[in-house]
Amino acid sequence: MNIVVLDGYTLNPGDLSWAPLQQLGTLTVYDRTPLQEVFNRSKSADILISNKARVTGDTIEKLANLKYIGLLATGFDNIDVDAARRKGIPVCNVPGYSTYSVAQLTWAFVLELSYGISKRSESVHKGDWSRQSDFSYGHQSLFELAGKTMGLVGLGAIGSVVALIAQAFGMQVISSVRDPDKHKDAGIRIVTVEDCFREADFVSLHCPLNEATREMVNESLIRQMKPGAFLINTSRGGLIRESDLAGALQQGLIAGAALDTLSKEPPEPENPLLHAPHCSITPHIAWATKEARERLLKGCVENIRAFLEGRPKNVVNA
Repeated sequence: MNIVVLDGYTLNPGDLSWAPLQQLGTLTVYDRTPLQEVFNRSKSADILISNKARVTGDTIEKLANLKYIGLLATGFDNIDVDAARRKGIPVCNVPGYSTYSVAQLTWAFVLELSYGISKRSESVHKGDWSRQSDFSYGHQSLFELAGKTMGLVGLGAIGSVVALIAQAFGMQVISSVRDPDKHKDAGIRIVTVEDCFREADFVSLHCPLNEATREMVNESLIRQMKPGAFLINTSRGGLIRESDLAGALQQGLIAGAALDTLSKEPPEPENPLLHAPHCSITPHIAWATKEARERLLKGCVENIRAFLEGRPKNVVNA
């Protein structure tokens, strides 16, 4: 079996081993593959692996040897899954590998927003503390999480972990979900998405990106938030209409935002959020702890092994 990995660098910049994949066939790994090179690099592939590289319907139709498409990811919007289905090619993802890592970054954002750790550390290093008359300074804008309300848009695996941590901090948790009956016993009050934005001190997005959720966070929804509230997104950048959020931050309609994803990655230099005040942005790193990447590679290998044994799993286009 010829196995081709189109974009292996973000998963493995050199600190993991490809050996488990090499045991399953003849392996070729490309660090990155631009769209115009996908077909040429995939021509010999029986098994094609992608993280974010796009595999179009045209390419799938022309790949005579292709038997399987694996994802080094949970999301699969970069693959034409319908075209693969028409050719009888399973597309398999790896769910759940980054649950704790994404929840961890969500809480790194919450704690940063509540204490302003980075700006206070910068102040100390600039010498501000050394010039103070008192042993402690900079009390403005500090606040306690206990008693505040965490609003979660989505309550899947990641949202549920975020909720547990919120409850441990003494926060109230509310959530908007697609199926309220599934979450009756979670100790979480289920509300509409509008009420979630209206009542929460922190709104954290944990839902998939699809046609129903694309740019759901727009000016209308943001204007329903409290002036002191914060928006957190460790899910998909396309959930937010970025110009609306940037405008809200410029106008001071909300206290701030913390984002790990943007609608286009890498972002264009003119993306308005790059120049918005009170907006922390990290470069899509929530998924990328070493432990999560190890689980992702292991899950990809297990998916391929299951396929080779005639029992494909985690098929997203069945």
